[in-house]
Amino acid sequence: MALRTIDSLGSLAGKRVIVRADLNVPLQDGVISDDGRIRASVPTVEELLGLGAAVILISHLGRPDGAPDPRYSLAPVATRLAELLGRPVAFAADTVGEAATTAAAALRPGEVLLLENLRFNPGETSKDEAERRAFAALLARLGDAVVSDGFGVVHRAQASVTDLEALLPSAAGGLVERELSVLERLTTAPERPYAVVLGGSKVSDKLAVIDSLLPRVDTLLVGGGMVFTFIAALGHPVGASLLEADQIPAVLGYLERAKELGVEIVLPEDIVVAERFAADARHEVVAADAIEGSRFGVSGIGLDIGPKAAERFASIVRGSRTVFWNGPMGVFEFPDFAFGTAAVARALSETDGFGVVGGGDSAAAVRALGFEDADFGHVSTGGGASLEFLEGKRLPGLVALGWE
Repeated sequence: MALRTIDSLGSLAGKRVIVRADLNVPLQDGVISDDGRIRASVPTVEELLGLGAAVILISHLGRPDGAPDPRYSLAPVATRLAELLGRPVAFAADTVGEAATTAAAALRPGEVLLLENLRFNPGETSKDEAERRAFAALLARLGDAVVSDGFGVVHRAQASVTDLEALLPSAAGGLVERELSVLERLTTAPERPYAVVLGGSKVSDKLAVIDSLLPRVDTLLVGGGMVFTFIAALGHPVGASLLEADQIPAVLGYLERAKELGVEIVLPEDIVVAERFAADARHEVVAADAIEGSRFGVSGIGLDIGPKAAERFASIVRGSRTVFWNGPMGVFEFPDFAFGTAAVARALSETDGFGVVGGGDSAAAVRALGFEDADFGHVSTGGGASLEFLEGKRLPGLVALGWE
């Protein structure tokens, strides 16, 4: 079956359309530090308004553990969304209670309503299917159709992602369509040379995607905290750097498999080693096979790829026709350890090929470092969902929309 899209819903004039968006943005004391996901939701909302619908937005934010928590309120998101849409956005202080029911009933075509955090209700993420379905049934009473446009959650079997879509006429929004188009481009006859850049903290989080992508790519570049397990697998000590010793056998297996497939795995030749995990930590650059030879000895901790590695990674990225990048190269939140991540981001923005920033921390990093989404071929809104798709998994939120 093909993915159901908005045009499959027929006329939406005068209808109340529930949009499951992903508005899970970083908040600090009520201030949004990265509004990328809010901006990504705007085109679908505007499309539905243009079709004469009233829009009821629903989303989660953070992990409030099934109970109201003001730290995770979506109220600041409503304010920012109104600014981006250039029209008022009403806000209901609950999800299926009196406030939401009253506000939804009063909504008119061309108007927008945002409900409070879905995860304030335990039914949203419950493992009990009956409890999820009961919560979804209450949500379904608020609208006439549902558009699933939160790609960052389509890998979750949750009330608003799978159960609600079974209770109302449902379709994918434009954001989900775009994400799928990009991921299919990465997995079906991509232009070559094809490079994948993986970083982030844990190699265990990336083993499945490595397994899936190795037969498809020409080059795999590894940085971030996960690289130290690779370095250790080659027999080199890594000091106090992040290490998953139990994953060394798996890493050795992938190194051997890459050789058999003719895939080059590129590891950093140098590392920025610090005396401790802190923004102001003393640090120095050493060879990747001599981390404990730094002046910090066995207590030294690798926090970024070194300048030689950054230059080589950037050169490979610039020379590739297809690039997928997921995971920062170092602790980009600390300026002294952001150089490797910035180098990859800059190269990706300059490549003549198709460059994809794979969501999650990678998307946060490029924005924090001053890059715009328009600088890249595509910036994904779904880190985990993107990885699971590339792993070949069936994502329940897409299956609910007819995707096979």
